[in-house]
Amino acid sequence: MTSSTGKGIRSAVGAVAVGAMALTLGGCGSAGTGADADAPIQFFLSGDANQGGGYAHMAEKYEEETGVEIEIVDIANADLPTKLKNAAQANDLPAIARVGGVDPVWRDAATDLSDIADGSAIRTDLSDLDDDGNVISLPSDITAVGMFINKTLFDEAGVAYPAAGDEPWTWDEYAAAVREVQEDTGTSYGMVMDKSSHRLKALLYEFGSDYFQPDADGEFSTNDDTARALEFFASLNDDSFMPRSVWLSDADPNALFKSGDVVSYLSGSWQIADFAVNIADFEWASVYMPVDAQRATNFGNAASIVVFDGPQQEAAHDFVEWLYEPENYTELSETSSFIPAVDGLDIEYAAHADAFAIYADDIAASPDIVGEIKQMELSYAALGVATEGDPVRDETVKYLNGEIAVDEAIANIESQFTDQLGALE
Repeated sequence: MTSSTGKGIRSAVGAVAVGAMALTLGGCGSAGTGADADAPIQFFLSGDANQGGGYAHMAEKYEEETGVEIEIVDIANADLPTKLKNAAQANDLPAIARVGGVDPVWRDAATDLSDIADGSAIRTDLSDLDDDGNVISLPSDITAVGMFINKTLFDEAGVAYPAAGDEPWTWDEYAAAVREVQEDTGTSYGMVMDKSSHRLKALLYEFGSDYFQPDADGEFSTNDDTARALEFFASLNDDSFMPRSVWLSDADPNALFKSGDVVSYLSGSWQIADFAVNIADFEWASVYMPVDAQRATNFGNAASIVVFDGPQQEAAHDFVEWLYEPENYTELSETSSFIPAVDGLDIEYAAHADAFAIYADDIAASPDIVGEIKQMELSYAALGVATEGDPVRDETVKYLNGEIAVDEAIANIESQFTDQLGALE
């Protein structure tokens, strides 16, 4: 098993980089943009209006301060990757983009942002790097896995739960509390959890798992705590505490929780804005992730900021540098209700401040392996390398359904990662 130092991860990803070099070399001809240097600086992104219009607000502020116009182009999230690929191939990229991930088609056109990151408190462990180690993206904000409860049900049952600043509960304490609420209130289910390896990964980390890592030869493996975590997860999927229909039949956990007939929901920070608007029949609350071997959540960059090569590069770079100044980034985070990707800021949220404080505490307490695995995944994504489907989720489903044993599920995951990622030449 590789250690959590990240050495095995980096060496294996380096091997992938050699094998996938054709992807990056063939993506963009001469990087650039057809934009006029004096035209408004185009900034492609998705969902700004849904997040309070924070980037539009900061663009207006920047123009007031500098006279430089930033044109926010809000594109549907599903369309943005294709829009940028087409723009790269037409040599007509915007000056700036907020992207879900670095694409090999335009990776070579993304410029070095290391001078903005150097000496700052920006979470560059969530940044993409080029082949020379230069920072070519900055995390726009952080998304994290977290636990929600139906506060109305907890209050009705008179059962306590950890609030912001309290000690987190253990998984055993959490399960006992939820079962008590479930029994006292006649609620159908104690918990639902999104059918996603992203959510499951948080539970694995808490049980001490190192997830799945490659060694120097690209051979993926994990440690014994992974099996222990999966066995615990299977014990919850009993059609009483958890409905088996979510992981085995694609029932919607979000809808189940909103129905009021589920005590708790393991999902993530992106649900805060949805629940604030769309839950009216009961009170909900964010609570700390339960703890087993260690305290952890799974977190990463919600999106990344990139600046493209071209006649507006310098002006775009100046805007991004200004945007990440602590005062300005604080204002952006407050306007958009972001979990900040810059450490040490005092964010005053207009609503649900306790929920954001809980996420911040869980992120700060998470072990280094969370960031190391995220960096590995960013490296693969930047090279356009991915697995077929989601091996961790798919093999876990087979295990939950009784088709295979836990050891076979883990062996299958290791084999698929090794064949599709580690063994790439």
